[in-house]
Amino acid sequence: MLEKVKLALRIKSNILDLEIEDLIEACKIDLSISGVKKIEESDPIINRAIILYCKANFGLENKDSDKYQKSYDLLKQSLSLCGDYNVEQ
Repeated sequence: MLEKVKLALRIKSNILDLEIEDLIEACKIDLSISGVKKIEESDPIINRAIILYCKANFGLENKDSDKYQKSYDLLKQSLSLCGDYNVEQ
């Protein structure tokens, strides 16, 4: 997942890997708190949620942060309401 997020953030260096890994884990926790039970990195929709979360929260001068946060929030809401994702497998 780290490499997918780094690609989405347009980052080639490994210097910020710990920060990005923290964001990935924070997203999983945020999804879980919201009622999403199925959080598998192999799932393309979960991947998209993690990428949106990271794009919204990475960096201090991110002019598109609000746009990505809104997209993430809407996707998180959909996932939390969807029976395929809110029921433990």
